[in-house]
Amino acid sequence: MLDANRSGTATASPRAAATEFAVPVSPLPRTGFAGRCARALAHPYARLSLLLALLAGAAACVLAFEPQRLLTHGWPPQLSGAAAATVFGVAYGLCTVAFVPRPLLNLAAGALFGSQLGLATALAGTVLGAGVAFGLGRVLGQDALRPLLRGRWLKAADGQLSRHGFRSMLAARLFPGVPFWAANYCAAVSRMRWWPFLLATAVGSVPNTAAYAVAGARAAAPTSPAFLIAMAAIAVPALLGAVVAWRKRHHLRGR
Repeated sequence: MLDANRSGTATASPRAAATEFAVPVSPLPRTGFAGRCARALAHPYARLSLLLALLAGAAACVLAFEPQRLLTHGWPPQLSGAAAATVFGVAYGLCTVAFVPRPLLNLAAGALFGSQLGLATALAGTVLGAGVAFGLGRVLGQDALRPLLRGRWLKAADGQLSRHGFRSMLAARLFPGVPFWAANYCAAVSRMRWWPFLLATAVGSVPNTAAYAVAGARAAAPTSPAFLIAMAAIAVPALLGAVVAWRKRHHLRGR
């Protein structure tokens, strides 16, 4: 902007001059290995490839270490009490991310720690594993997978999880036919929020986890009433989940 002085000469104001001669400063380009990794991970499919690589590596570690040996060899004698329960809970969560079946881990929790502590440890590991899988799927897989939700059933499932996150995930946890890892990553790809996902996981996993933990704690006495009741209770979540799925089937078909 030009200012006119008393002699009639037009001069540029300091602000206009500063704006005119300002040189735009571009951010410094990232160099080195960290910069190349950052640029590579900026692409959604690169992040998805990283997620698949991490899951494949976790599954390979599970096959190598064979966590099912806990049912036959027991817990290492160096750990006991609260420390053992904490380590087992963390290992439980990581194993679920690596596709280890939860019934096997629930039986091990009951056999190692008894009904009550085994249930608490298994639930803590369940929520931890679900949170880790949800976070990995949300950060590394959502951007690449959401454009692929084009089929009617896929759109309907995504809409159900996005709009009715808590009750949808609660039904998925109550119904044993839905794989734990599949529910985690489907929720991560949807627009479901963190807290409904974790709360529904904690609440919906109680019946089935408790039944398996009691069965594992009473496995030495398979004819005991507690063991028989626990085995019978495993079928209850399946029935509840089937009823919910039957009642909601028209919502999925209508979308």
